Amino acid sequence: QVQLVESGGGLVQAGGSLRLSCAASGRTFKNYAMRWFRQAPGKERAFVATISWTSGTTYYVNSVKGRFTISRDNANNTMYLQMNNLKPEDTAVYYCNANSPSGVGYWGQGTQVTVSS
Repeated sequence: QVQLVESGGGLVQAGGSLRLSCAASGRTFKNYAMRWFRQAPGKERAFVATISWTSGTTYYVNSVKGRFTISRDNANNTMYLQMNNLKPEDTAVYYCNANSPSGVGYWGQGTQVTVSS
């Protein structure tokens, strides 16, 4: 049974930093696309960043490029999102997602990030 558990959210002032973690378990994630999404109040869930579990190739939505860094630790089955220079518009619940090559997706429960101005 695949389980994704996010942690590291919290309240931070604008310009501050947070590092989110996603602990993955239940199977090997070779060839999976690991992704971070976020959902702001009153808005749909939106893609933030992705990393290939195997190759480490990354991609970011334009609004976080240069501020956020996605990474993974294969040995510990953990994915990270380092968020620097946070802005109030980054306030959202952040979700970890694992997507198999066949398109089967798994989600974590989410972690709240609140950025005060």
